[in-house]
Amino acid sequence: MNWEKLPLGPLQTNCYVLANSKKNCIIVDPGEEGVRLTNHLQQRKLTPQAILLTHAHFDHIGAVDYIRNAYNIPVYLHNKEKNWLIDPTLNGSHLFMMGEIKIKEADHHFSSECEMTVGDFIFEVFETPGHSPGSVSFYFKDDGVVVSGDALFQGSIGRTDLPGGDHTQLMKSIHDKLLVLPEETQVLPGHGQPTTIGEEMDSNPFLNGF
Repeated sequence: MNWEKLPLGPLQTNCYVLANSKKNCIIVDPGEEGVRLTNHLQQRKLTPQAILLTHAHFDHIGAVDYIRNAYNIPVYLHNKEKNWLIDPTLNGSHLFMMGEIKIKEADHHFSSECEMTVGDFIFEVFETPGHSPGSVSFYFKDDGVVVSGDALFQGSIGRTDLPGGDHTQLMKSIHDKLLVLPEETQVLPGHGQPTTIGEEMDSNPFLNGF
């Protein structure tokens, strides 16, 4: 599996396109710029099979309906944020005055941690709340990759001052679900540059002493 990072929208939220040798792909967090994302997929001759959402804050969901409608593919989200896609107050677009974002509900909802097969892709869903109640991370064990959303960043962690945020819960999520992965695991965060579990264990100041 190969992956590409596309920072999209005013907050430069990382959208990830994870593709296999058959040119099928899944899209994680299409936050904005649906036309640009579609053009990218066409240039790469990729066929999307699904949209996965690490959580439902506005900067991660803005292009969901554009891509869903363009390719007629399903959207996956944790059920704790089931209503966030249709509610600008919950997804934060109203709070941040970014223009109210309302999109259709997800087609499928995670209710617990599980291993999933979506199209050609097999991955594990980790519940990693703290940044938001329904935050999840997607772990592609065979490829040594975890998409962490806004839980863990290079040298930082997700903010917890938004509605539903909980710092203690986030630290527990990072410690119990992410730092237990092999140190060489690549971490693909929702913002900024990719990192590894080992790098964050060694140098992330927010994790020191936890």
